[in-house]
Amino acid sequence: MTPDVQATPNDPLHHAVNLADIEALGRAALDRNALEYYASGANDEHTLRENRAAFTRARLRPRVLVDVSGVDTGTSVLGLPLSSPIGIAPSAFHGLAHPDAERATARAAHARGSVMTLSTFSNTPIETVGADAQGRFWFQLYLLRDRDLSRSILDRAHAAGARALVFTVDAPFLGRREANERHRFALPAHLSAPNVASRDALAQVETDSGSQLANYFQHLVDKAFTWRDLDWLRAQTRLPIVLKGILTAEDAVLAAEYGCHVWVSNHGGRQLDTAISSFEALPEIVDAVAGRCEIYLDGGITRGTDVLKAVALGARAVFLGRAALWGLAAGGQAGVERTLTLLEDEFRLAMALCGVARVEDLTPTLVRL
Repeated sequence: MTPDVQATPNDPLHHAVNLADIEALGRAALDRNALEYYASGANDEHTLRENRAAFTRARLRPRVLVDVSGVDTGTSVLGLPLSSPIGIAPSAFHGLAHPDAERATARAAHARGSVMTLSTFSNTPIETVGADAQGRFWFQLYLLRDRDLSRSILDRAHAAGARALVFTVDAPFLGRREANERHRFALPAHLSAPNVASRDALAQVETDSGSQLANYFQHLVDKAFTWRDLDWLRAQTRLPIVLKGILTAEDAVLAAEYGCHVWVSNHGGRQLDTAISSFEALPEIVDAVAGRCEIYLDGGITRGTDVLKAVALGARAVFLGRAALWGLAAGGQAGVERTLTLLEDEFRLAMALCGVARVEDLTPTLVRL
């Protein structure tokens, strides 16, 4: 691991005691264009709010008089050891948050023994991020209409050291994020999406109305891709495939039957408003999969108790979306590291107070829904 980038005593990050503090710092550092892009959910944002509320409603059933003098938060995902079951979810355009963009996030993931999932729509080339992540990254793919371009992107991810392919399955179209539509979200001129498009290509889809990303995305992604086409995707990669965006037992069963792992997600409440929260969807998916594949979850994670509840109910690991971006905006690599450290510390304390010394001993009996 690389040395941690420590917040200095005069740095506001040093005084942040939870992820809400870091979010406040991150929000204050962003302009409206970036803030609305990161913060917005679909339509009335019911699902965005419910992702958090669902964790709040679940109650813990702690056990006592257990030896918790040495709590071990370590686990693994697809054979990769992690310091805790906390990773970083794919999100586009880290350059909106900090000049170091995805490089800072990758370095933080490596320094903290975590794993970063790099978005197709990163502001930094795959190869650069792979070098900084040093093996601690997965690559997220939107399947493009241009299959040759998709294949080329996958080849680059392989060569850069990606350890898994995360295929986003809940976005044949982008959800309607009204703040982005109202104020015409667009990448600043100094940023591009080098894995899929040049700056000139993005400029060609700028219009007098709507989000630049939505306008570009609608012509880019393959909307006809179905379960039957997974055989094509499997033939393109030797990596484990994770299907991100599963919310039902029915789809989880199909994912397992096709030899894929399951990422429970509603895209951070950014796609289908009033869709079920990720946490509420988790139990039926765990039951349906019945141990045939690994299960991950994102959406609403802001506390160590959230991590504990998700893992106790069957998630192998949880992934941070906005929380990592707030840390990046607040302080680059140091901000992301501080985010991961605070959440891991909270998770360790929650384990101890629940009478659990090892991650593998977290069970559904600890959670009352």
